[in-house]
Amino acid sequence: MNIDINCDMGESFGCYSLGSDAAIMPFITSANIACGFHAGDPSVMQATVRLAKQHGVAIGAHPGWPDLQGFGRREMTISPEEAETLVLYQVGALAAFAKAEGVELRHVKPHGALYNQAAIHAALAESVARAVKRFSRDLILVGLAGSVLVESGRAIGLSVANEAFPDRNYNPDGTLMSRKLPGAVLHDPQAVAQNAIRLARDGIRFGERVILPDTLCLHGDNVEALENARLVWVELEQAGVDVRS
Repeated sequence: MNIDINCDMGESFGCYSLGSDAAIMPFITSANIACGFHAGDPSVMQATVRLAKQHGVAIGAHPGWPDLQGFGRREMTISPEEAETLVLYQVGALAAFAKAEGVELRHVKPHGALYNQAAIHAALAESVARAVKRFSRDLILVGLAGSVLVESGRAIGLSVANEAFPDRNYNPDGTLMSRKLPGAVLHDPQAVAQNAIRLARDGIRFGERVILPDTLCLHGDNVEALENARLVWVELEQAGVDVRS
């Protein structure tokens, strides 16, 4: 059994210190790098791509709604055409830095509210998938395990990755519990690690289906992010799970 560990990175601005991103990078296999709309800017994007290259971590674009003040976590309603161009624009921006550093862009994972909305709204999911395919058929589209976004990507011929979250709790229908609710985010690293093992082995129930995840996401903005990443890697390998991109 093998699984990828990803983390959202480059979610800073201006005078960029590698800080927690540099500490976490050795314990992940894929990095989702903010593209400037919900977080990040050109200097941060370049620095984060270089950091991922240094550690041999797969690089992905992390497009979000144009919502710096709300960190991309506030829902927006725009036309499918506008959504498609927003995603395409951000993927292209991150890909430029990857190309300049001589590394490939491997995947695209929407951020925040865009991710959650695309998980359940078919028109938006199809817009995101089209944007990814227009840029490159070789990119992997990452989405919530079993969601409409994953199905939309698969339907138009993209490679897809079902994603699960060891540091989050779920609703009974397989969607993520709202961050506004108590207990939505797990903060105990040991609990996060055990949850990672359970998800990798048993999958997640999405409706009537059980979906085995291809990748596990650890949130970089979690206060315990570094210890979560370190312990998840160690505990997965001890449980016989091969961690690789």
